[in-house]
Amino acid sequence: MSRYTSATDADRAAMLDAIGVDSIDALFEDIPADLRLDRPLELDPGLPEHEVYERLRGLATRNADTESELSFLGAGMYDNYVPAIVDAITSRSEFLTPYTPYQPEISQGGLQVMFEFQTAMSELTGLPVSNAALYEGPSAVASAAYLAIGATNRRRLVASRGLHPHSRESLVTYGAGYGSELVEVDLDGGITPAAALADAIDEDTAAVFLQQPNFLGAVEDVEALAAAAKEKGALVVVACDPIALSLLKPPGACGADIAVGEGQPLGNRLDYGGPSFGFFCATEEHIRRMPGRIAGETTDVDGRRGFVLTLQTREQHIRREKATHNICTAQALNALAGIVHLAWLGKRGFVELGELLARRTAYARERLGAIDGVELLHEAPVVREFAVRLEAPVGAVIERLAEQGIAAGYPLGREYPEHENGLLVALSERRTRADVDRLAEALGAAVSELRGAKVPEGVA
Repeated sequence: MSRYTSATDADRAAMLDAIGVDSIDALFEDIPADLRLDRPLELDPGLPEHEVYERLRGLATRNADTESELSFLGAGMYDNYVPAIVDAITSRSEFLTPYTPYQPEISQGGLQVMFEFQTAMSELTGLPVSNAALYEGPSAVASAAYLAIGATNRRRLVASRGLHPHSRESLVTYGAGYGSELVEVDLDGGITPAAALADAIDEDTAAVFLQQPNFLGAVEDVEALAAAAKEKGALVVVACDPIALSLLKPPGACGADIAVGEGQPLGNRLDYGGPSFGFFCATEEHIRRMPGRIAGETTDVDGRRGFVLTLQTREQHIRREKATHNICTAQALNALAGIVHLAWLGKRGFVELGELLARRTAYARERLGAIDGVELLHEAPVVREFAVRLEAPVGAVIERLAEQGIAAGYPLGREYPEHENGLLVALSERRTRADVDRLAEALGAAVSELRGAKVPEGVA
């Protein structure tokens, strides 16, 4: 018996006797012998607790984070400021629930914030129906594809290459199960050309997928693109940055049938990649095909205001043939952080945040675009993110700046071979003009030194 394994040999013998077998090995006799490990696991001897702590602390210090370096990384996940009130509210007992927030025994506090979250997301996207959150952005995009296929009885999907690469990959992966084909439309000048999009849509197209702003940071003309899709009866799905919606026209007002997105910029830290939450909003006609669950407002037998789970389309709650998803958990806590952040900002503060980001991004774009050996990848309007092209190997430049404690941005060549030395630079409210100046100075020096250098083999 060890400190963490309380069962004794006598306990194990009693359990084996109760189920009628002679040994633990007998429990595995149906597994072929050549598939079983016939030796103990090769594990190092255990360490005292304090030594384990010191070892883990040493490993942790090898990680770089946004508290120890200056980060201009974005590409869907941002080093945004999370106010202290978010942790204070999300840790309150009113929002504790005995089980995953899919069950009827959810606390009234949990149900109320779900309802408020849905209301806020509907207001942001300009669409009347919102669910109470999904896993994250890309799977929300894939869920929109499933809804579109069921609603239109079509199989083909068309996506702008401005859609996040992870979302496009999710469409391909999910599409293998849906029996669907994904057609991608190339960008021109950083944006999706309406004519090319229209040419890609045919009578079997279930949905068209756009992103606002797109992956290169460019603001798309969603109204024109949506009109091209509507002419052939395809649904329009827009993946959007919730912070950018503080300045941009809501997707619902631009003709979108469905708006989805990654909610991490609202009240959620980077935390090494997650967890975060996805949002999903749609027109009323699609409410019964939406994934996830929807909280509603009602009154109890005494006439008091209350909240309930109004709709759940999960296979454990309705007949399997009518289910539209099988999501097994919920990002309720992350979504709660999102609505707390929005409430803290308020309507005016939310707009001021967007304006601040737009101004700082414009300044950064101007500063970097003026560097010899750096040019803008496109001239389209941007909100919080923009792309540049370097006259030097982008991987080597990123490494050079990392040595100075600067995460310069995301190398576009990973996803866009045509932009081999492209760099995606993102701004959050934590980045100051002085931070941008530091980036510009370091980037200019690195490009000047590395211009014309060959890319080492194996370096992206």
